[in-house]
Amino acid sequence: MGREIHYEIFKRIGAKGGWTMHDMRSDRDSAIKCAQDLMAGEKATGVKVVKETYNDDTGDFLTLKVFEDGHNQMKITPAQEDAPHALPCFKPEDLYSYHARQTMSRLLTDFLSRNKVTITELIHRADMLEKLEATGTTYQHAIQKVAVAQAANTTTPVQQIVKSLNELTTQAFHRVYRDQRKGLFPDPAADQFAELAAKLAGQGDAAYIFNGALARHLKDAKGWDNKVLMLITIMEKPPTEEAPRKLVLSSIDAILAEILGGSAALHELMGRSENLGQALNQLVTLFLGKMPEDSNAGGGLAALTHHFAADDLPEARTAVASRVVAEFKSNKRLCPDFMVEELKTLRAMANRIVMGVGKYLSHEDLIAAFTLRSKRLVANEAMGQHIGEAAPEDKIERILFVEDNIIGAENKRQLSTYVMPVVNSAAFENYFQNPKMPLVQRLQKLAQLQSRVRRSGFIDVTREEIAAKMDSLAVQMEARGKLFDSIEARTSNPVEKTQTLLKLATGGILTEGQLSTKARELILGHMSRPGFLTGYMAAQAKDGAAPDREKIMAELVETLGKAGITAETGLKSIAA
Repeated sequence: MGREIHYEIFKRIGAKGGWTMHDMRSDRDSAIKCAQDLMAGEKATGVKVVKETYNDDTGDFLTLKVFEDGHNQMKITPAQEDAPHALPCFKPEDLYSYHARQTMSRLLTDFLSRNKVTITELIHRADMLEKLEATGTTYQHAIQKVAVAQAANTTTPVQQIVKSLNELTTQAFHRVYRDQRKGLFPDPAADQFAELAAKLAGQGDAAYIFNGALARHLKDAKGWDNKVLMLITIMEKPPTEEAPRKLVLSSIDAILAEILGGSAALHELMGRSENLGQALNQLVTLFLGKMPEDSNAGGGLAALTHHFAADDLPEARTAVASRVVAEFKSNKRLCPDFMVEELKTLRAMANRIVMGVGKYLSHEDLIAAFTLRSKRLVANEAMGQHIGEAAPEDKIERILFVEDNIIGAENKRQLSTYVMPVVNSAAFENYFQNPKMPLVQRLQKLAQLQSRVRRSGFIDVTREEIAAKMDSLAVQMEARGKLFDSIEARTSNPVEKTQTLLKLATGGILTEGQLSTKARELILGHMSRPGFLTGYMAAQAKDGAAPDREKIMAELVETLGKAGITAETGLKSIAA
């Protein structure tokens, strides 16, 4: 059983502030030390460290709070804080409602996975309920967690709620035992379910009996894929009348949604993957109604994909969408140890999943999930590993690559804090001032970095600060290398000087700011010298032919525009 452990640091600001995640660490002591530093520096009124253990076999997280401190700790017990939300049930029939089934699925995940059944099958099969009762601790622990959740919103003691829930579940269990002995649940063949639905339609307990029949039918399924195929085989020949047809399709859709909402079933259906990125990519493909690549898809998965493509099974497809969003929000990396592949995979999936935004997947949920994953990617530990011991210029490129593939204004603000320390470092300056590399090559590299920064999503002030720092360094490099002076000394011809400077200004060699401004001033100065236009026209003439003055002037004006000189300014400066 593979497990991955990390520690999340949460902080609270203000007397009634909610918990927000501050950082994430792989080491327990480091995480606790970070939380203590937050409190010591008065940067929070409350802190806590939560241990998250990821189980590769089930795809689920086990959460455990390992540290908490605060000036104004809220009066919330750990059990109340971590307990799942649950709606109160008053009679056995309430346990069959959608919300009750969702709650039980979360509480009994391990039991359902081990026995390869869904919650609907469990609550309609006497043999499975007997097995659950026999576990003792699993059964009682689930009841206690529900009781704690309910007690948090009422004045009723937990012990009293536990007693009531025990009585309620006992009644529900005995009802199934009794109905099983009475033979209430039929055992039809796949092609007889339409007839059964037509017979049951209109009865008050139609769904209960029909689901009991489905549970008995699925009892001998050989794995999850076979179970999916058996369900879809039934639904492909539904009754023609509305009421029984709805009974068949809604019942099967609900069970398929339960299957697709479970990690164990998905792992078996989709097959093993190298990492979460590959698994999630296959899940996105399934959601879009296409066959997952590189998967040994069984008949059940193939049939399911076909129905998704036809926009059938809305509840099952919603379950897949919810699973996709949940995985995006999870802490597990898509491609462990490879930030570049992580970001490429994330961007590729984002470009694909947006095609499925609509009635099954909201744009807001998707943005929130990607923003949360982006937040974890720009955390100190993740970025420290990414930029590591790279050369200064490579660090900037790696940071900018991350910026291009994440979303969220706050995430980009956080990311920008890694740039200035690198740009201000002696190593960065030494690299670009190194005379062993040609000056023009160094200037071009710096100009490319600055251009990328200027296009980034960093806030305006930070973006301009970084760009100005790079331009200032470029000015120093030009002064030390005497680039402009060498152009001036090379020839007395103003046309050649202008053309050389224009190549620098339009070729991405010069940073925007002081250096480009100086180049533009020199260009305008040379253009204003007497005889410039005549010499320029002569230089553009080919094979002694008369120059096309209008065409040459249009091209010159266009080139000046690329260099940042307006047509009006350029034309005013040209001397005949």
